Amino acid sequence: MNYDAFFLGQLDGLRREGRYRVFADLERARGAFPKAVFHGPDGVKDVTVWCSNDYLGMGQHPKVLSAMHAALDSAGAGAGGTRNISGTSHHHVLLERELADLHHKESALLFTSGYVSNWATLGTLAAGMPNCIVISDEGNHASMIEGVRHSRVEKRIFAHNDPRDLERCLADLDPDRPKIVMFESVYSMDGDIAPIAELCDVADKYGAMTYLDEVHAVGMYGPRGGGIAEREGLSHRLTVIEGTLAKAYGVLGGYIAASEALCDYVRSFSSGFIFTTALPPALAAGACAAVSHLKSSSEERARHQDRVARLRAGLDRLRIPHLDNPSHIVPVMVRDPVRCKEISDRLMDECGVYIQPINYPTVPRGAERLRITPSPLHSDDDIDHLLASLDAIWTALDAPREAAVDARHPLAQLCPVAGPLRMDPADVGVDSCPWVGERASEAGLQHAAPASDETASA
Repeated sequence: MNYDAFFLGQLDGLRREGRYRVFADLERARGAFPKAVFHGPDGVKDVTVWCSNDYLGMGQHPKVLSAMHAALDSAGAGAGGTRNISGTSHHHVLLERELADLHHKESALLFTSGYVSNWATLGTLAAGMPNCIVISDEGNHASMIEGVRHSRVEKRIFAHNDPRDLERCLADLDPDRPKIVMFESVYSMDGDIAPIAELCDVADKYGAMTYLDEVHAVGMYGPRGGGIAEREGLSHRLTVIEGTLAKAYGVLGGYIAASEALCDYVRSFSSGFIFTTALPPALAAGACAAVSHLKSSSEERARHQDRVARLRAGLDRLRIPHLDNPSHIVPVMVRDPVRCKEISDRLMDECGVYIQPINYPTVPRGAERLRITPSPLHSDDDIDHLLASLDAIWTALDAPREAAVDARHPLAQLCPVAGPLRMDPADVGVDSCPWVGERASEAGLQHAAPASDETASA
């Protein structure tokens, strides 16, 4: 077999479909976020970044940078190994204490990424409890799906954000059987928010553990940045809260917060924790500084919500279609991969605006979008320039305009699809969404590649 010819043929197929991904060569300038320098084929130019998951700009915060410099000077570059052998540093211990306090839990456990924390924790918990069954929201992230798949336990899928369907999945199970109900708080592509209290009510009724992925909410919501569960006074009702340090906190790493016994169990039995080199102390120190700062400062969150509201109002005024959701994620719906990439390219080339196109397999075919994430550091001028740029390109391409729509899932029987799509499932096909939710996983599809951490949840 000519292996390279096979690989090149597959890549050509992506190009023909308009969904071959090109990474922009960006050089971020310390203290200048969201500005960056783009190193392109025609030279170097200044751009404004509008799709970063560093939601609050904490990756540039002086407290974070100072803490990282100090830890680097005092502890050196690397962790020295796995936590089990020689890699635990005092910076890891301090960060875990901050995270446990953030979520009002007894303990926390640090991982190298949000993807790994989901995969390792869910795989370990589900596989370790005899005859365990997992009940999963159909919109859950690839890392959660993979963790359960790795455990090889039975799984049922409930309709997205639907407590009644969750109850249907639980009602006929043995009351004494171990059960894990897993869902997210803020869903990364549509920006919709789970009814946490109602889902907990159902899980409690049937004696199930609850596992909440808060990666797109920690730092962003709640009086101390503890996420949607903290904002709604529900942290105590969740068995496990999982989060990331790579988005609102601006650094790197994932974690779980739970009881001391559960965290110790995962620490002691999870291969994804035991055999992985620990985060460098400087990263742990920077993340710790970010978590600590956002516990006491609401300025960033308030400014952030103001920026989101201003952008949404402008999109409404221009009738540029976007999903009207209650979160900070602003999906501008294009619904065509070639046009989506063309809009992204023209924004970069003509306007100095960087927004990556989001396409299959991160979202289903027909749900292509520009996923815009305003930050507290975007100015009024930045927002006005983005709106003017989108308006001009929308007009030049004769793209359809419409009012904002609720984030809905009209293809819920197949996979979550955002926006006011009016498509028959037969027109889409089960192979349309291998990585955009549990329904496709249930169909036994061949998963070529998971959604990347830059565009998905972990």
